[in-house]
Amino acid sequence: MPKPDSIRSDSIKTVEQLTAIVNSVPTAIIVIDRRGSIVLVNRQAERLFGYSGSELLGEMVDVLIPFTFRAGHPALRKRFMENPTTRPMGAGRDLYGLRKDGNEFPVEIGLNPISTEEGTFVVSAIVDITDRKRLETRFRATIESAPVAMVMIDQTGTMLLVNAETERLFGYARLELLGQKIEALIPQRFHADHPGMRAHFFTVPEARRMGAGRDLFGRRKDGTEIPLEIGLNPMRTDEGQFVLAAIVDISERKQAEADLRQSNEALERSNIELQRFAYVASNDLQTPMRNIASFVNLLQTTYADRLDTQGKDWIRRTVESINALQTLVKDLLNYSRIDSQQHAFERVALEEVFTHAVSLLQSQIEESGARITCDRLPVVNGDRSQLAQLLLNLIGNGIKYRGDQAPVMHLALKRDPGGNSVFMLEDNGLGISKKYYQQIFEPFKRLHTQKEYPGTGVGLAVCRRVVQRHGGKIWVESEPGRGSRFYFTLPVTAEETK
Repeated sequence: MPKPDSIRSDSIKTVEQLTAIVNSVPTAIIVIDRRGSIVLVNRQAERLFGYSGSELLGEMVDVLIPFTFRAGHPALRKRFMENPTTRPMGAGRDLYGLRKDGNEFPVEIGLNPISTEEGTFVVSAIVDITDRKRLETRFRATIESAPVAMVMIDQTGTMLLVNAETERLFGYARLELLGQKIEALIPQRFHADHPGMRAHFFTVPEARRMGAGRDLFGRRKDGTEIPLEIGLNPMRTDEGQFVLAAIVDISERKQAEADLRQSNEALERSNIELQRFAYVASNDLQTPMRNIASFVNLLQTTYADRLDTQGKDWIRRTVESINALQTLVKDLLNYSRIDSQQHAFERVALEEVFTHAVSLLQSQIEESGARITCDRLPVVNGDRSQLAQLLLNLIGNGIKYRGDQAPVMHLALKRDPGGNSVFMLEDNGLGISKKYYQQIFEPFKRLHTQKEYPGTGVGLAVCRRVVQRHGGKIWVESEPGRGSRFYFTLPVTAEETK
């Protein structure tokens, strides 16, 4: 049978070992008895509260509690002792400790009851959460000051945090939203599908726009709906997975889009009506102009011997003006036909269209000594007559605005960096200054006088309209005295791109 001294010695060693273990724990530990008297503190607790162990042993634990909460603490301690279970203290409430110097600080406390022969004791694990609270305060301040509505929910869809902008946008007071399901802010017709979408997001959480490609709506407290844009940001914390949603009211944007759409539709109708008017007016003008031209020619041939020099000059000027007017009406007619007399797109062998355009310009080619060639050209999707007009105008311009040498033109097929087909008509003509690159594609914009180069300034405008109608673009690169390169894109058929 062991001697009493050896038993006492063993007990002392056990206490010393326990004390050493408790002191090695990085968390503040305080043990109290049923009365709330402190029976053990570790070094981390001493550092946390600013007391020495001897100052705390035997004291009531209330000495470490701010004065604001001391009056109610004995009753709370009594209830815990009546049903002691391991649990966090004050779950759902902010807890604070009181240091020796009088400063308060936020804490988290875990309570663990221990039953011994001497009675029940409570081990309190205390963590200073000042840094976490500071971060939470900054986070909440950031959310609160955000210019958009911010809502944080958990995996059940319960709203845990909302900001002032959310209150303003949806018309609810904050307390009306906290603890409620997010479906409270969603129109009724979407309620059935939303939980499944939310569950799917939590399965694969990633920052993204919600409902990309779909129109999203929110529901205000008064029942009215508003179009929204929503960004979802997953947040993983020690307490689990949450989602922070940034919600933007896009009512003004949607209204602006609708207004712009209506304006565009009205403009399109106006353009069509204007084009039809231009076509009809241009067509109707041709007959009286032909009559005037005929009568002037009769005057010129029949009464030539009766006219003096002044009269003959007037007749000549009249004929030139009529010819210029006829050319203008013809060009206006061509311009208006682009939209007023459209044909359905079909497969068009561009090389055949090129050959046809060259044949129509044969007299001008022979007169100027022009040499016009092309690469092997593909089949494109388009309006055959308009594509012919495109090439006629471009080649005709190259012949008209030639330099001292005979015109040389070549139509090549190139590829841009993205692999798209680009056509380039290169000439050795007069060239164009860079400042006029855009101007030459505008109707009636001319760089030369009628005396230098007769024309109306509509030809390249027609080219641009044709290319745009085919979903392409047209541009020029040039240098005065060194020729020009006109580029344009067209929709090449799928088999030609292989």
